[in-house]
Amino acid sequence: MSRILVADDEPHIRKLVSFTLGNRGHEILEAADGGEAFEVARAERPDLILLDVMMPVMTGYDVLDRLKDDEGTADIPVIMLSAKSQQTEVQEGLNRGAEQYICKPFTPKDLVSQVNELLHT
Repeated sequence: MSRILVADDEPHIRKLVSFTLGNRGHEILEAADGGEAFEVARAERPDLILLDVMMPVMTGYDVLDRLKDDEGTADIPVIMLSAKSQQTEVQEGLNRGAEQYICKPFTPKDLVSQVNELLHT
C-alpha cells in the first residue's frame, strides 16, 4: 500500500488517523509539528501528506508552501486537516496547492474516502 505522513500537533488526532489508515494497509509516518513534517516529507518522500493547519514551529500553510517550492516534494499530494472550516480558510489551503481540505471533526469513513480518491485505490 501507500506511505502516508500524518502531521498534526494533537496526539489523539495523529493516533486516530494513523489507526484508521494503518488498518487499511498503509504505512504511516508521523510528525508532531510543522518543522518535523517538512523534514520527514523531504527525507521519506511519502505518497500522501495529511497536514494540520495550526501547528507549532511552522503552520500547515507554511509547510505546504515549502513542500510545493521544493523540487523533491512538490509532486506529493497534500490533504489539509483543520478545525478552521470557514470557506476562506478552505480556499487558502487549496490556493496554496493542497489537493483537498478536510474539516475537523471528520469521520473515519470520509477520511478513507478522500485518501482513496487521491491515491486512486
